[in-house]
Amino acid sequence: MSAARGWRNERALEGPFQIVDDDIPALNRLFSEAFTERYRKDGMVSVRVPGLNPQMWQYAVADAARGAVLWRDQDGGIGAFNLVHASGTEGWMGPLAVASPHQGHGAGKLIVTHGVEWLKARGARVLGLETMPRTMDNIGFYSSLDFLPGPLTITLTLPAALGATKAVELGRMAAEQRDAAITQCADLLGALCPGYDFTRELRLTHELGLGDTLLSYTGSELRAFALCHSVPLVEGREREEMRVLKLVARDDDAFARIVVDLGAYARKIGARTMSVRVQGAYPAAYRILVAQGAKVRWTDLRMTVDGYGEVLPKSGVVLSNWEI
Repeated sequence: MSAARGWRNERALEGPFQIVDDDIPALNRLFSEAFTERYRKDGMVSVRVPGLNPQMWQYAVADAARGAVLWRDQDGGIGAFNLVHASGTEGWMGPLAVASPHQGHGAGKLIVTHGVEWLKARGARVLGLETMPRTMDNIGFYSSLDFLPGPLTITLTLPAALGATKAVELGRMAAEQRDAAITQCADLLGALCPGYDFTRELRLTHELGLGDTLLSYTGSELRAFALCHSVPLVEGREREEMRVLKLVARDDDAFARIVVDLGAYARKIGARTMSVRVQGAYPAAYRILVAQGAKVRWTDLRMTVDGYGEVLPKSGVVLSNWEI
């Protein structure tokens, strides 16, 4: 256990402690307050960031597993937290936040450094996070901790489409078939980005009932798969949008095909739209989405630790969402 000691004792934080489900309500309040304050500092005083769906917190905590940690203040409240994820050799952090009273006293450096060292100890070859590109304070802060700016991640939205999907739904398979399909997903991803592994995310999504994984085949060959969440991201909202968290395609044609299938699947489950977060390092995939009518909705800046940047596959597309 370590402690962060600021210049005054009341700024002290103790931790890290493992996050458990009982911490989720307090995490959600801190998340909302910290990000609302961030927008206020950026001049958007009317923006209030809502809390997230508790189901999504459960997913994020389970996905991070022992990487989901928090620090407490002297009153026992949560002063900071960081959810650190290791998907094989791909490591990333998010969400993470520091309560306003503890900002500017070393807590941010503490929790990010902890995440970096935790991932390095587990053999991660990629260490990254995403932040708001307009927020100079955040970019400067992460840069001071040896993070380098990379491409933008662009969130695009497509309307749900008429038609029948030709993709296979993982959730409709029998257990034995599902295990075999998940192994195929791991093999396809491993062929494109050796060391990456999304198996845990696929299984958690199925077990927690958050969405499904679509698989696109040519004959018996898996050409692409996409992990989707359909439960509302924001607390108290109805299901309106399906979100693609991971998308792996053997080539651009397979990518274009599964995007069409995703649109049809979104309509099938009652979503009005689907969103895909595309890293700017994949211009062909971006062009395909725009050609299919996608609209740009948001951008994030992808940053990675110096020497632990992403290595793009020689062919194909691997979109990995670094947010929940």
